Amino acid sequence: MPDPRFIGLVHSLRSSAEAALGDLASPMVTRLARDGALARTTATRSLDLLELLVEKTRGNLDATERDALMRARDAIRAALAADPAGDAASSAEAADALDRPVN
Repeated sequence: MPDPRFIGLVHSLRSSAEAALGDLASPMVTRLARDGALARTTATRSLDLLELLVEKTRGNLDATERDALMRARDAIRAALAADPAGDAASSAEAADALDRPVN
């Protein structure tokens, strides 16, 4: 049976990275924009932590935990690869986008 604390940790790291990359659908983007932490570095740190979890938990996760971890790691890798220059993660741009009305 999956440990909800582990799943929560994985989702938290993924959400943090997505928000740092400017994903306005992420629940953390408002907080990160307010704190000035929207940056490729934040996303890269989250990816590093997810990769550490992959390494350190190898053989100790159930299928649900392993799938959640791998999906999170792969999603952040893909997001970072899609924007190699880091242009989409500008704090000012993301903060401005938060102030614009959604149509």
